[in-house]
Amino acid sequence: MDPSTATTEQMQTECEPESSSIWSWWPSWRPTSMSLLKTTESKILACIQNELWARFITLPNQDRIWTLTLTKKAQPAPKTPLVMVHGFGGGVGLWIRNMDSLSRSRPLYAFDLLGFGRSSRPPFPSDATKAEEQFVDSIEQWRQSVGLENMILLGHSLGGYLAASYAIQHPSRVSHLVLVDPWGFPEQPQAQTLETQDPGTEVFKRPPLPRWVKAIAAVVSLFNPLAVIRAAGPWGPGLVNRFRPDFKRKFEDLFEDDTMTQYIYHCNAQTPSGEVGFRAMAESLGWAKRPMLQRVHQLPPSMPLTMLYGARSWVDSSSGQSVVQIRSQSLTKVILIDDASHHVYADQPEEFNKVVEKICNSVD
Repeated sequence: MDPSTATTEQMQTECEPESSSIWSWWPSWRPTSMSLLKTTESKILACIQNELWARFITLPNQDRIWTLTLTKKAQPAPKTPLVMVHGFGGGVGLWIRNMDSLSRSRPLYAFDLLGFGRSSRPPFPSDATKAEEQFVDSIEQWRQSVGLENMILLGHSLGGYLAASYAIQHPSRVSHLVLVDPWGFPEQPQAQTLETQDPGTEVFKRPPLPRWVKAIAAVVSLFNPLAVIRAAGPWGPGLVNRFRPDFKRKFEDLFEDDTMTQYIYHCNAQTPSGEVGFRAMAESLGWAKRPMLQRVHQLPPSMPLTMLYGARSWVDSSSGQSVVQIRSQSLTKVILIDDASHHVYADQPEEFNKVVEKICNSVD
């Protein structure tokens, strides 16, 4: 199915009105709309070679989740589907380097998280537990509506945090959990001076936080994390290009223009929703109010877990080693992908696809 089959009128109903937003009286000042997001995404999805079915999945509460299903013609006997969950501020288009390769031998599903991309943008509670519950419930309702009995569940960054939470609450539905540079695992460390630090402690230094992370962190305590993009009005697209030039480079062999940074802009210049839920769950951009390391022991020992990290990512892979120790009696692996940063799937797509395909083949 053509990913553009939904009408403009249908797309406009996906957004909650911005009456509660301080930017509500500037709609024309921001060069964005759901229609522009749809057009930009369609350009990205046009690169897909396998059979693509793009549609909205309506949940029981009438929220809608924008969903892609990929299959290959003459696919062999049905296998456990792979479900991919994007990270904060992302959308299904960011998987463009991975979807064809990973759908060669099994069905692949990718969806925009509730409150992000082209999915519905409902209000989120300010309580961390309730916000997380709303995300996870929407994933389970999506699974039921699609009709999947079980799946290989892969989540990146915020998507990894939510995938882990989902697997804890619905373990019978997850055949293998794959967490890619997951956000929200470690506890926020207490300040420690050099005088009080154990001289025998070995310190592992990670790359410094990227400039764009620091820039967003500067406003997150006062506003929703991406408010600066909306407040910038007509300068918003240029702001994304300035602070996230890496997105253009990661996909420059597919698009010579600003397609990918325009996609990121249009995903995040809409009415804030998912980022409101994220803000409720976060102490700051780097830490979760309910760290997943405190709960990962609740995963059933029989559930295989693989954690993939970019060797140059600002996300500390030591959390993965902590998970291995916590789940010492379970199949738990940590894999570092060389020359990859936080967006492992785009930095080293061939290696990423190879590793994920091997994981999938271990299931069936």
